Amino acid sequence: MTDELIEKVRDAVATVPDPHMGISIVEMGILQNIEIEKNEQTVAKITIKPTNPGCMSAANIAMNTKMAAEKVEEIDKAEIVVEGHMMADAICEMVNK
Repeated sequence: MTDELIEKVRDAVATVPDPHMGISIVEMGILQNIEIEKNEQTVAKITIKPTNPGCMSAANIAMNTKMAAEKVEEIDKAEIVVEGHMMADAICEMVNK
C-alpha cells in the first residue's frame, strides 16, 4: 500500500510545473524523494531540490507541491523539505506552518 500511495503522491506533484520552464518538477528532477509516515496521521514527507540554489520560485514550488500532495485522499498532511537552496530553512518553516 505504501508504494501505491507514494506513486499517487508522485502523480499528484507531477502536475506542479517549474514556473520558469513550464515542465513538471518530476521531469526536471526537482522532486528528490517521497516518504510516507503513518502515525495518527498519514504524512507525505517530500524532498525537493531546486535546480538553482538561488531560485526565486523555490517557495512557490514548495507550496504548490504541498497543496498538490494534500489533494491525495489518503494524505492528511504533506511536509516539504527543501535542500540545496540558500533559503531552504526559511522556505521550509514558511511552507510547513
